[in-house]
Amino acid sequence: MGQLTYAINVTLDGCIDHRVGIVDDETHDYFTNLMDQRGAMLWGRTTYEMMEEYWPQVASGEAEAPAALREWAIKLQAKPKYVVTSTRTDFPWNNSHHLDGELVASVRELVDQTPNGVLLGSTKLASALDQLGLIDEYRFLIHPIIAGHGPRLYDAGLPESRYLELVETRNLSNGVIAASYLRA
Repeated sequence: MGQLTYAINVTLDGCIDHRVGIVDDETHDYFTNLMDQRGAMLWGRTTYEMMEEYWPQVASGEAEAPAALREWAIKLQAKPKYVVTSTRTDFPWNNSHHLDGELVASVRELVDQTPNGVLLGSTKLASALDQLGLIDEYRFLIHPIIAGHGPRLYDAGLPESRYLELVETRNLSNGVIAASYLRA
């Protein structure tokens, strides 16, 4: 049985805006290695659509990108990608699938059928799944930035505080701290 891992970039003041943060080979290598270790990706519709606009073009060479980004894009092409949405049923991007049915049951079934685990990268979906107690592991790349604006981690809130057990930290040369936690 796999685990559901939530991985996200976050600033010191909790901002999770994908346009804020240190974007370099080291942070991309971190996420590429994390994706390599997991058997599938899980996103909400908004994140999926943002990703499908750009990454297939990088993988095919239609969009110019540094080597680390191209490596990520090529691997992402092959990785199974599951999308939770009630407003879309067509997913033409390579190896993309609609995760339909009741949310808890369908996510649990996906995680159970993916021995290497599932990597979750959508903030709204992560908040919903965390409220349901479905996230097993948290991977935060904490950027040495105070953004001063949102969106923020868990803007939607949680019914109660979530206690975590620190498993590992790693200091990246760019000042980012990679922190891994399990549910306590």
